[in-house]
Amino acid sequence: MKILVVDDEANIRNVLKEYAEFEGYEVEEASDGMQAVNICKDKDFDIIIMDVMMPKLDGFSAIKEIKKNKNIPVLMLSARGEEYDKLFGFEIGIDDYVVKPFSPKEVMARISAIISRSNSVSNNIKEDKYVYEGLQIDMLGRVVTIDGNKKELTPKEYDLLVYLVKNKNIALSREKILNDVWGYDFFGEDRTVDTHVKMLRNSIGKYRDKIITIRGMGYKFEE
Repeated sequence: MKILVVDDEANIRNVLKEYAEFEGYEVEEASDGMQAVNICKDKDFDIIIMDVMMPKLDGFSAIKEIKKNKNIPVLMLSARGEEYDKLFGFEIGIDDYVVKPFSPKEVMARISAIISRSNSVSNNIKEDKYVYEGLQIDMLGRVVTIDGNKKELTPKEYDLLVYLVKNKNIALSREKILNDVWGYDFFGEDRTVDTHVKMLRNSIGKYRDKIITIRGMGYKFEE
């Protein structure tokens, strides 16, 4: 397993590298967003740990550039814990967000969960298609179209939609959704699910009402 650690603070890179290598990961480093983008042009990684505030190119911009060509899971690091930053990160396709100062052990646990979930999703996707009126999901190509128009969903929005569809007409608690889609429960928050459901509803437009809110519990996709 290969990890790219991107942070302009050498001590943070060193700490994360030490813990990651102890757990058997191969680690490469970058000190700014521009360097990370250039590295990813030639190399593949199982996950990227990306700081937000960096010289030359900030973490958000770097992730947007990288994801134009490669769909690599991302764990974001930031000294700022504002909800706006987290929401923006999720909108551009990151998988998790950790606020500094952080526990290296917690970061490793989150990385393990992200990679496990990513591998599980890849292994479970079958060559089939879901169709409901004008809503179509190509499970193999990970493409969602509505009335023939392709919709740009973040990786986590797509995973959430597929999960809800595969469990259609079943009431699902926030905890179960968090555990099954994000791959962890201890580090997650109910608000993470609510935030992504809101984003997903916006993305699927006229079919937003198919995602039903179960008061005091969670959600379900209802045909």
